[in-house]
Amino acid sequence: MVDITQKKNTYRTAIAQALVKVGSKETITAIQNGTVPKGNVFEMSRAAGFLGVKKTPDLLPDCHPLPIEHTKIDYTIDGLTIEIQVLVKTYYKTGVEVEAMHGASVVALNLYDMLKPIDKNIEISTIRLLKKTGGKSDINNL
Repeated sequence: MVDITQKKNTYRTAIAQALVKVGSKETITAIQNGTVPKGNVFEMSRAAGFLGVKKTPDLLPDCHPLPIEHTKIDYTIDGLTIEIQVLVKTYYKTGVEVEAMHGASVVALNLYDMLKPIDKNIEISTIRLLKKTGGKSDINNL
């Protein structure tokens, strides 16, 4: 693990994205109407994403445990694609990019798990960092 003892705390943010493509309009309709057999897909996946963000250092050995000050998870539906955006904020010595991407990954996997009984053609793609702020490599738009 990288030594961060000499680094100063700064305000840091990261926004990550994951895309989930479903196989049919009926799947999107079931999500919107709340008729997916496993329950409310977006709320359950949001809860899973919060856990994913918080548990990142437990699963990825080079990630430092850090105080997560805020996490926000949003969804946008475009045709058969669900875009997931995860925003993570902290005031700490190291960034939250991996936490945001890990959260987006967990949200996407939970969507898959909840939708697989009604759709066998779900595809997860494009897990990426959209933006990060803070620290010496502040990148506002990737």
